[in-house]
Amino acid sequence: MADRLPTEFDVVIIGTGLPESILAAACSRSGQRVLHIDSRSYYGGNWASFSFSGLLSWLEELQQNSDTEEEMTAAWQNLIKETEEAIPLRKKDETIQHAEVFCYASQDKEDCVQEIDALQKNPSSETSSTSVKPLDYTYLPEEKHSSPISSYKIPAKHTQKSDGEISLEVPDVEELMEKEKYCGDEEKSENKPSDKPQDNADKQKRNKITYPHMVKEGRKFNIDLVSKLLYSQGSLIDLLIKSNVSRYAEFKNVTRILAFREGKVEQVPCSRADVFNSKELTMVEKRMLMKFLTFCLEYEQHPDEYQDFQQCLFSEYLKTKKLTPNLQHFVLHSIAMISESSCTTFDGLKATKNFLQCLGRYGNTPFLFPLYGQGEIPQCFCRMCAVFGGIYCLRHKIKCLVVDKGSRRCKAVIDHFGQRVNAEYFIVEDSYLSREMCPNVQYKQISRAVLITDQSILQTDSDQQISILIVPPEEPGACSVRVTELCSSTMTCMKDTYLVHLTSSSLKTAREDLEPVVKKLFSSFAETEADEEGPRKPRLLWALYFNMRDSSGVSRSAYHGLPSNVYVCSGPDCGLGNEHAVKQAETLFQEIFPSEEFCPPPPNPEDIIFDGDDKQSDASGTDNRAMAKVGDLEESKSLENPGQHPQN
Repeated sequence: MADRLPTEFDVVIIGTGLPESILAAACSRSGQRVLHIDSRSYYGGNWASFSFSGLLSWLEELQQNSDTEEEMTAAWQNLIKETEEAIPLRKKDETIQHAEVFCYASQDKEDCVQEIDALQKNPSSETSSTSVKPLDYTYLPEEKHSSPISSYKIPAKHTQKSDGEISLEVPDVEELMEKEKYCGDEEKSENKPSDKPQDNADKQKRNKITYPHMVKEGRKFNIDLVSKLLYSQGSLIDLLIKSNVSRYAEFKNVTRILAFREGKVEQVPCSRADVFNSKELTMVEKRMLMKFLTFCLEYEQHPDEYQDFQQCLFSEYLKTKKLTPNLQHFVLHSIAMISESSCTTFDGLKATKNFLQCLGRYGNTPFLFPLYGQGEIPQCFCRMCAVFGGIYCLRHKIKCLVVDKGSRRCKAVIDHFGQRVNAEYFIVEDSYLSREMCPNVQYKQISRAVLITDQSILQTDSDQQISILIVPPEEPGACSVRVTELCSSTMTCMKDTYLVHLTSSSLKTAREDLEPVVKKLFSSFAETEADEEGPRKPRLLWALYFNMRDSSGVSRSAYHGLPSNVYVCSGPDCGLGNEHAVKQAETLFQEIFPSEEFCPPPPNPEDIIFDGDDKQSDASGTDNRAMAKVGDLEESKSLENPGQHPQN
């Protein structure tokens, strides 16, 4: 290593997920010397966003990860005193399991050849810049099976091992290029007249998105590993504004709340104007809904209205309010957005009030989405930490914690270069802790799917809609599925495509949990061709399923042998918002530094001067003070005016 790290810090933070990044910013802002390290090559951990090729590279790295034990060299042993012991950290990230990838996009033979040639000849292209081998991501020929969702394997063959790891088998490119039929292509005949020229023109338009096209435009995708939105009155928005971190990001309003009922997707009215303009509700239902929502806004002032039902299910309470089944569905799944089978009346009223209070602050729905993806938010806090002196090291592995045997306090960490770094406090992402430290921890799982489609699930005059939809479970005990659909103006997908995220609590593998909903809302190419009547479903171009570990419910006491000055941050939870991450970061900060304010507003740039630099001037007489250039950093739009956005 050209430059060795300083050996003394106040706080060492391992992992760059959202709670760790918020803590890093808070510690640095309070004047602590912060070292922020991640063994990954990117910021965000399981909160990260990837380009299309970057996501494929991430999948490849997952299956290449190994957790082989490495013996500690004599040089490293010399760094540990007789009164100390080493606690090794986990070498393999085991938070992602059961990843499966499918490709449905049509492909043109010439496009495929040209794309592969271009990728091989241009090492500075998107694919090679993200360490994706061009020949690893080609196509498999179309296979005719009865189940279109499960029949089209993709880029590289993905098989599932018993331990949940991904196995990639690269197909032979020359063999594939000799195939005459490709996924999505039709047999063509120049002599055969077309009975429906308009339909053929529409099909040609729909077929223009090919897999080589998506790879070529890969940088226009920003695909989040975790799908979340920001409540406009939520704790993360408040923290972004208070700390002025909002200057580093741009946001866009979620434009629609959707509902799935009786096999149809429809828009849910949110504002008073939407309610009375809705064609889905009768006049009686409109009045009933407005009366109930008005009550929810002030339910705490009328405890006699609900106190006898506090421990009952919210769904049962709604029936006592004489709401129609239509209104009950809207309130449960599109406003409160809660589980029908487990949420109490009190929790349902609280969730409904929160939804209503967030309406109107920035737009017609309660939610905001960060341009370029959720992965921007951890990076914004990392930037703030760096502005106030924090040091960052990616691709930097920490081998072990060094713990004093007597006091059971962690004194240092040892990195993969054999350097010992001392600190007072250590903050570690849960995924880095070894199995020995988590012997009895019971983790929950999140089922995730990422889809690329060619049209919105509910078409309107505008093709730039950002939508959220809750699909209720069909069977008792099953979990509802949250669907977030992003358009190209969010800077997360290329033009003429949509990026769709599906999220639910896991009962089985992600594909088993989410594929039924995917089949309800979307079609493969074969299904689209067969369905000539009625409005067609959006067509799938590409799909990824995976399970993500949810450690948000694990308490500190569950970790065995955790030193007293080591604090653990959890990964993403299954909730829609980011409240758990913000609360966790604030709680840990106040526990470590009880007398310090959590992420106070930064001072004016001209007031920030490093000690000892104010008296130094260069030979020309120019002031040589080292200042934190908060104002000189590239600023994007503040949260105070989120309505303007750059064009894609």
